[in-house]
Amino acid sequence: MFQRKSSRKLSVFLFGTLAMMFFFSAAAFAAGPKPLKPAAKDKCPVCGMFVAKYPDFVAQIQFRDGSAAFFDGVKDLLKFYRNPARYAPGRKAADISALYVTDYYSLRNLDGFKAYYVSGSDVYGPMGKELIPFEKRSDAQEFLRDHKGTAILSFREITDAVMKSLE
Repeated sequence: MFQRKSSRKLSVFLFGTLAMMFFFSAAAFAAGPKPLKPAAKDKCPVCGMFVAKYPDFVAQIQFRDGSAAFFDGVKDLLKFYRNPARYAPGRKAADISALYVTDYYSLRNLDGFKAYYVSGSDVYGPMGKELIPFEKRSDAQEFLRDHKGTAILSFREITDAVMKSLE
């Protein structure tokens, strides 16, 4: 009798452990790619600058094959995103699995598709005029007021005209 209860407890324990392992591994895969850090030798494919020198502005595109391209700011990331074949022959938009930008205040990596961007501010990036990313709209609003920004934009609202204003 004692052995049967121990065996049942062991079975329940093993089943619970396996269920938890499955749950956490499924959650990890569902989360998708994670932001990477640029190496000292990583160059922006748009302008050629060494990206690691500008950690406050680093942006990245990750590809379905596991590789990544790093940028010295959102502006260059968007130039690449809008025409990947120009900067990486053979690449296309369908190859992209994730975009990450650096939140201006927290310096954390953000999903570039979900961030808020301030345009027209008096804060410049490594390549001059820049779109400044934020995780929270309230932070973007505060920054816009403090730094004479002209607009808060979602990723989809960044038009060709906005990009031209950054030149």
